[in-house]
Amino acid sequence: MNREKVQIFDTTLRDGEQVPGCKLDTKQKLVIAERLDGMGVDVIEAGFPVSSPGDFLSVSEISKIVKNATVCGLTRAVKNDIDIAGQALQYAKRPRIHTGIGTSQSHIIHKLNTTPEDIIARAKFAVAHAKTYVEDVEFYAEDAGRTDNAFLARVCEEVIKSGATVLNIPDTTGYCLPHEYGEKIKYLKENVKGIENVTISCHCHNDLGMATANSIAGAMNGARQIECTINGIGERAGNTALEEVVMIFKQHPYLNLYTDIDTKQLNEMSRLVSDSMGMMVQPNKAIVGSNAFAHSSGIHQDGVIKNRETYEIMDPLEVGVNESSIILTARSGRAALAYRAKKVGYELTKVQLDIVYVEFLKYADIKKEVMDDDIHQIIEASNLQDDLVRN
Repeated sequence: MNREKVQIFDTTLRDGEQVPGCKLDTKQKLVIAERLDGMGVDVIEAGFPVSSPGDFLSVSEISKIVKNATVCGLTRAVKNDIDIAGQALQYAKRPRIHTGIGTSQSHIIHKLNTTPEDIIARAKFAVAHAKTYVEDVEFYAEDAGRTDNAFLARVCEEVIKSGATVLNIPDTTGYCLPHEYGEKIKYLKENVKGIENVTISCHCHNDLGMATANSIAGAMNGARQIECTINGIGERAGNTALEEVVMIFKQHPYLNLYTDIDTKQLNEMSRLVSDSMGMMVQPNKAIVGSNAFAHSSGIHQDGVIKNRETYEIMDPLEVGVNESSIILTARSGRAALAYRAKKVGYELTKVQLDIVYVEFLKYADIKKEVMDDDIHQIIEASNLQDDLVRN
């Protein structure tokens, strides 16, 4: 079976920046956008141009520097939003307007106070108007995750007729279970006329911790674009994490799906976004967290030292991490101590290791983590320094 590409739509600079306290200035956005472009991202959602003069400027300036990726600007299904986005994107080599409207009963009744027929009319107008500025128009059906499938299919069919090239099916509230979201994509594939001529996109939120799983389920059922952010940042509990979906496809080749992302840049990209936004990456974050390739349990350490693949499904080099970390704690065994001691210059025999290990446990019970400098003190406290020749 031929492998199929899944496009990576990065919305770090739009949805990711909506996190309270994570505002970026234009200069910072340009640095990140250039790096995303160099990493192989297919689409960069640069901002929401009508929202502020600063966002308009950022989208315009990003449009000028991005060489390979499509540059996208978000709008509501409002004429002025679309006009402003069209102006902001005029310098882009590959411009896209991303427009849409809520389609769930909750949005139709409580947010928009209108009717399903009016939603369809507004959606068609927005797409048709966006087409006067750009050829590439993405339509989002906000809260598609909680939208009745039959009505969602009607909306999708009408916006395709109006010229949409991409259909974004967002799980806006992070409510769907993976099988439900996958079935929704499958339903649209089977029930929307003309859907074979457009790209289906997944935009999933992480309110219940299922954003990545839902996006993968969507791709397995025919979606060929995933909207995501670096480090999974975004509204409320965040978005699908770019680094997670990219590595899932890489680690599961039987899915026959791939991306063009240079995975060796993932760790450095994570640090750049974290530092720029002042948003710490949790240590246990998949792929890019500081503990993602760190081992402190003696059983795990012994296995990794013997063969990395016993407890690591990814080579850290694949994501830009130099090596796995063997962290010395009270849970560590002799193998880990010998490994770290060798790193700082001590080649211990089995007898010497037994002696040093007793002293090591005393230190480890007091300290959360035993560092390289502590190893020298442990050797001295073991009264073995005269018997050991440091490399």
